[in-house]
Amino acid sequence: MRPFALSRDTFHILVALADRERHGYSIMQEVSARTAGAVRLSPSTLYSAIRRLLEEGLIEELAERPDPDHDDERRRYYRLTKAGRRAAAGCATPEHSLLFMPSAVP
Repeated sequence: MRPFALSRDTFHILVALADRERHGYSIMQEVSARTAGAVRLSPSTLYSAIRRLLEEGLIEELAERPDPDHDDERRRYYRLTKAGRRAAAGCATPEHSLLFMPSAVP
């Protein structure tokens, strides 16, 4: 498998997943909020990147939704893997590096 190069958008997706599990729309909102609107992901950009991140093992899809009673069953949730955390930490600026410190997050 070829090494995965982190583009700007891919890096921001990983950062959005650094603190908790999220569904696609939540990832788009978080990226926009963290960048003060400087980075806005289209759905096609987001889901193409998610597909690649899943293939590379940098994120994983959750088998169950975090709160099924209060959520749309069509949503898919994603979380950062250890490999994804390492990949993003390797590209992080000093102010972002704290997001990728080892923690209880899988």
